[in-house]
Amino acid sequence: MATCLLYRQAQSRRPRFYRIELALNLFSEISVLREWGVAGGNGQSAINIYDNLREASLAADRHRTRMLKRGYARS
Repeated sequence: MATCLLYRQAQSRRPRFYRIELALNLFSEISVLREWGVAGGNGQSAINIYDNLREASLAADRHRTRMLKRGYARS
């Protein structure tokens, strides 16, 4: 459905990424998939499932806003 990719570049560290994706799963639920980590390395992920698109998009927006406040920028 929709994907948001954010990056953060620090002077002394390798670049980091944060990806948020909204997707429809096989059970007609909306999933918010989040992946984060060091660019080029093994990252971590989390999946949250919501009953409707409105709740899922609000949750994705909260995550995106939080990461933008932490210094990530859109690619």
